[in-house]
Amino acid sequence: MGFVAALQFLTIFPVRLKVSANALRRSIAYFPLVGMLIGGILYGLDRLFTLAFPMSLVNILLIIALAAMTRALHLDGFIDTCDGLAGGRSPEERLTIMRDSRVGGFGVVGGCLLILLQYVALTVVPNEHRMAALLLMPTIARWTMVCAIFAFPYAREQGMGKIFQEGTKWPWLALATAITLASCMGLMWLNGLAVMAAAMLVALLVANWLSGKLGGLTGDSYGAINELVEVSVLILIPLITWSYGV
Repeated sequence: MGFVAALQFLTIFPVRLKVSANALRRSIAYFPLVGMLIGGILYGLDRLFTLAFPMSLVNILLIIALAAMTRALHLDGFIDTCDGLAGGRSPEERLTIMRDSRVGGFGVVGGCLLILLQYVALTVVPNEHRMAALLLMPTIARWTMVCAIFAFPYAREQGMGKIFQEGTKWPWLALATAITLASCMGLMWLNGLAVMAAAMLVALLVANWLSGKLGGLTGDSYGAINELVEVSVLILIPLITWSYGV
C-alpha cells in the first residue's frame, strides 16, 4: 500500500484505493520508484515525439508532460517558496506568504526561470545519455526529498508534509536509497553514483539554506528541493560524463 499511496500523492494517475495515514507515511520509501515510473513515461514520450517533432519542441513537450503528470505539485511548491523568501523578513512572515494561494511576482519570475533552465539543460544532455537523464532526473529528485524529510525539522505545527516528517524511519530511508542507488548504477554505473552524490550535495545545501530562512522545512520546501535537484541532474550528467570522457 505504500507504493499506491506514493503514486496517489505524487502523480495524477487514477489510483482509487483508499490508503491509511500509516501507508501515507510509509510511502516515502517508494518516492524514487514513482520517480522512475515518471521517468520511464517521459522516455517513452521522448521516443514517440522525436518521430514527428524537432528536438526543441520535444523538450518543451516533455517539460509540459512532467508538470501534467505531477499536477505541477513540486513546481507550485517552488513558486510559493520563491514568493516567501523574497517577500518576508522573518521566518514567520515567509511562512505566511507561502501559505497564500495567490502567486506573487517573485514566484512567477522564479517559475519561468526554472522552466527556461530545464529546457536549456535538456538540450545539452548528450543523446547517448538522454535515456538515463530522463529516468534519473525524477528518481534522484524524489529520493532527495526523502532525505530532506528525514534530516530536517518541519517548520509548521501542522501540514501535509508534517505527516511524512513524523513517520520517517531509517528503514524507509534505506529502501528509498537502495532503489535510487540501484537505478543510478544500473543506468550509468560509477558515473551514476557520482551524479547521485553530487545531487545529494545540492539538495543538502538547498535544504540547509531553506531551513535557516524558514526555521525548518515545509511541503513547499520539499517541492522546491525536488525542482532544483531535477534540473541539477540534467546539468550534472553532461558535466560528469564529459569530465570522465564517457
